[in-house]
Parts: sequence; C-alpha cells; structure tokens
Amino acid sequence: MASLNKVMLMGNLTRDPELRHLPNGRPVCEIGLAVNRRWTDRQSGEKREQTCFVDCSSFGPQAETIARYMQKGRPIFIEGRLDFQSWETQEGQKRSKLKVIIENFQFLGGRQDGAGGGDGGGGAYRAAGASQGQGGGYGGGNQGYGQPQGGSAGYGQPQGGGYAGGGQAPAPVDDDDIPF
Repeated sequence: MASLNKVMLMGNLTRDPELRHLPNGRPVCEIGLAVNRRWTDRQSGEKREQTCFVDCSSFGPQAETIARYMQKGRPIFIEGRLDFQSWETQEGQKRSKLKVIIENFQFLGGRQDGAGGGDGGGGAYRAAGASQGQGGGYGGGNQGYGQPQGGSAGYGQPQGGGYAGGGQAPAPVDDDDIPF
C-alpha cells in the first residue's frame, strides 16, 4: 500500500529560531510556528479563530539560513514531513509528540530591516533531493541544502556576489508585465 508523509504550513514564528549544532557539527534550527484558522460559525454567525502551534526542525545550511533571517512574528511557508518522537521521562512516564522536519521553505512578506531588495516575496529554498529525486538545488545537480529557488527580497543571496543561477540576473519585472 502506498503512503505519503507531506506537510505544508504557512504561519508566523512563535519565538526566535534556536540554532544549535549536533556533535558532528551539523546545524539544527528549531522553530515554533503558529498557524491560524478562521471561520464563521454557521449557527450563530459569529466569527471564530483557532490557532495551532507546531514545532519544526531544519538541518544543515538551511537551518543556518532560517536562524539568520527569521525572528519571532515573521511569516514563513514550509514544506516538510511529520516526525514522531517518543521518550520516557526520568519519572518513567512515556511521552510523545509530532514535529515537522522542514524540507523546503519560503520567507513571506518583505524585509523588515529597511534594506533594499524589493518589497514582498522572499527566498524559496529546497533541501537537496527533496521532491526532485536526488537532483535538488537550484539549476540542477546536487548542490545541497539551502540553494535559492527564487524570490526578490534578498534572503540567502550568495556571499560572493553574483546571481545564484549563474550568469546575469534576470531583468526586473514591471507591474505592467504581470497578467493579474
């Protein structure tokens, strides 16, 4: 029987990202995400809202990017998979929880530090091999975690300058060019 473990969430960070490193030196970033659901109660006509809080983890350079550019209250879109964790407390009680392992993400909203780079959008990132076989990354090949997928806000731009896709950056898009 086939199975699928895929999660897509859009929400705001509930706290600043927590970056740490595993014993092998690999970075891990832990974030909390608040996802809101709004609806109108059919019987009373009252507007209602429910918030779901989700713990998420990211690994590798992708974790460093999230920790560097995100902060409490900022919006983010993530794609990932559910991970079930169980443990036993020192008192012998069994505990468990679900968390999301981030495979891809996109910053939402514009930059809030006043720097250039446009308004709106953000960088999109894809983990190596995620949803693309083992190719992953931008422009093909296995380029590892945290490779830019696009966006205009300047997040995750290459440190050495230049355009991440190779060659020259694409021409800017004017509002008149957008068909909607």
